[in-house]
Amino acid sequence: MASSTWIFLRGLTRSSAHWGAFIAEFEAANDVQVIALDLPGNGMLWQQRSATRVAQMASQCQQELTRRGIHAPVGVLAMSLGGMVAAQWALQQPQSVRELVLINTSARPFNPFWQRLRPLSGVRLMKLVLTGAAPQDWEREILHLTSNHARHEVLQAWCEERVQRPVSGLNALRQLLAAARYRAPKQGPRVPTLVLAAAHDRLVSAQCSEALAQQWGAALQVHPSAGHDLTLDDGPWVAAAVRYWRDGRAQQA
Repeated sequence: MASSTWIFLRGLTRSSAHWGAFIAEFEAANDVQVIALDLPGNGMLWQQRSATRVAQMASQCQQELTRRGIHAPVGVLAMSLGGMVAAQWALQQPQSVRELVLINTSARPFNPFWQRLRPLSGVRLMKLVLTGAAPQDWEREILHLTSNHARHEVLQAWCEERVQRPVSGLNALRQLLAAARYRAPKQGPRVPTLVLAAAHDRLVSAQCSEALAQQWGAALQVHPSAGHDLTLDDGPWVAAAVRYWRDGRAQQA
């Protein structure tokens, strides 16, 4: 019997399908039940319009929790833009979030824009959005930007997801705007928080996670070789890191 419920949130233009095998890895390592949500504009909600404010995205997550009859508080694990949403959710609805894991995320004012989105990667992303790249070209580029361990076996599944549930260029731009304008408070959420980062993230500098953890007094662990999609490059490491963190807190209680 799973001991608790966790909500997973992905990042920019990504859907719950992109978690791949990690959901099962996390559930097994932590004895929990995982429910992966899609942000409007992505995945199952690809026909909806994406919000342009992170706070609105956080409210949408709370509404979805209520709609599904999921009892709070829940643990939340989130990546990149999803991490901003998760942090804001915990700030807006502290009674709904029990514990928080933020992966390769960032926020103003703790880091400059060129660390929050590496310039060369940002140019490549904008090119994809503005040229209406074909699914194969789009997903191949995303894999190159986010994975350091060349998991090409996922490319076919990612292409199928994009064909079946295409994220519009306008929704991608709206999500980029939400991420760019998000400004976090100096005082972080009043829930236990673990920040995970990848030392060789080519999309978002690991300095962003380091600054966030220091500012908010959160625990921090850095993977030595993975890319931005840390759960793809080393899902077992992430699952074990969360288990170790949770066990440590339980022993101190």
